[in-house]
Amino acid sequence: MHLKELKEMINLMKEHDLVELEIEKEGERIRLKKDTAGYAPKEEISHARFIPAVSAPETGAGALPRQEAGNDRIVFVRSPMVGTFYGAPAPDQDPYVTKGHVVKEGDVLCIIEAMKLMNEIKSEINGKVVDILVTNGQPIEFDQPLFKIEKS
Repeated sequence: MHLKELKEMINLMKEHDLVELEIEKEGERIRLKKDTAGYAPKEEISHARFIPAVSAPETGAGALPRQEAGNDRIVFVRSPMVGTFYGAPAPDQDPYVTKGHVVKEGDVLCIIEAMKLMNEIKSEINGKVVDILVTNGQPIEFDQPLFKIEKS
């Protein structure tokens, strides 16, 4: 594990008030834990990161989807943490959103499970879901694109 990745994990913990973070990647495992005296853990992330879509060259499996140049109405909702993506509140329930679904600011888009906590990811914008870029139960990384939304 590189020092840069370790610094990103520490910043992620600070940014989201996480008490503990454990990651296993390519056979390496790291666990970060801070002193929790008087700390009540958060169980909800109010907003994911919304970043305007930009043209990106296709470089293989992890490449961002290509966008039309100059389309500032399309934004990517990116994961604010490492975890597991769930598109519905429970396996036997309908997904929060589907392709073509119109969302309003504050609507729940998905849940990310991290360290046994279910974190709701809510929309910061009004718009229409153009694409869902991950599948239910998929492990996701920090800053990974989850949804493509066209602003209304």
